[in-house]
Amino acid sequence: MSKVHNFSAGPCILPQEVFEKSAQAILNFNDIGLSILEISHRSKDFVAVMDEARAIVKRLMKLGDDYEVLYLGGGASLQFLMVPFNLLKTKAAYLDTGTWAAGAIKEAKMVGEVDVIASSKADNYAYIPKDYVVGSEYDYFHCTSNNTIYGTQMKSFPKVDTLMVCDMSSDIFSRDIDFSQFDLIYAGAQKNMGPAGVTLVVVKKSILGKTDRVIPSYLNYQQHIDKESMLNTPPVFPVYASLLTLQHLEKNGGIAAVEQRNISKAHLLYDEIDRNPNFETFCRAEDRSLMNISFKLTDQSKKDAFDAAWKAAGISGLNGHRSLGGYRASMYNAMPIESVQVLVDVMSSLK
Repeated sequence: MSKVHNFSAGPCILPQEVFEKSAQAILNFNDIGLSILEISHRSKDFVAVMDEARAIVKRLMKLGDDYEVLYLGGGASLQFLMVPFNLLKTKAAYLDTGTWAAGAIKEAKMVGEVDVIASSKADNYAYIPKDYVVGSEYDYFHCTSNNTIYGTQMKSFPKVDTLMVCDMSSDIFSRDIDFSQFDLIYAGAQKNMGPAGVTLVVVKKSILGKTDRVIPSYLNYQQHIDKESMLNTPPVFPVYASLLTLQHLEKNGGIAAVEQRNISKAHLLYDEIDRNPNFETFCRAEDRSLMNISFKLTDQSKKDAFDAAWKAAGISGLNGHRSLGGYRASMYNAMPIESVQVLVDVMSSLK
């Protein structure tokens, strides 16, 4: 079977080792004669998976016992609502950098007062706003670290005089940052750390229980903490596959090592875009994402020829988001640089 170079924005490419171990677990998990798909989530075998899945996150992020790790359902979209339910007392500050940030803002406004302190919407989200101040009058500040549609990424995070909340769905575990600067991090697994179906939440325990709001049980982080991510039946297989992905990351140098690989891949493709007059990015150079490179043709008459060429090269998932058009090369941790080189060769051959 010929090699397929998967640039899909998500569900994401995963390491081959993860596919192989996951496949074996579906047939016979831990040599117990049962599939991972059918074992009880209360069994000692899966409890061990959940315990290690939570522990490895704190090891990779270098976080202490003041943080709790949760694996929940509902995707990052449910976190748009859970965050304000648990943290919003009077007013929250949000940074609007794209479609998913706008979605978080919309949900938070259902719970309480929200100030959009900066936005790049008027320029089609072509950059990350930087000149803003977040004061102590806010209960928390919410930002989105990477914007998959537009190909922008926050290269640094502001110093704020309140709680810091970040949606890291599309660049979680891709770069070495100080995770302790955040009070709450959430991320849908399917962009960089596992299959669709589970959402990671990392939350500082001391920030909870301050709103005096009656919170529905499933929306209450404390309820999930008390039940060790098993308030209801957890998404067993996605949790296991996410654990395998994080174990693969840890044994291959951790976040610092994968960041260097991600930088190399991104530079390879951006250098071709900047060199080649047939292509240009949608966003400003200083805010370019390492994970999602959105670009377009400068001459639309070449679209048919380019599309035929990249498809013939075994490239998949390159079409841009329907709201933006163009092309999007999503290069998550497991993307080999050899696949990026295939794309660059196709682009360089376009006349």
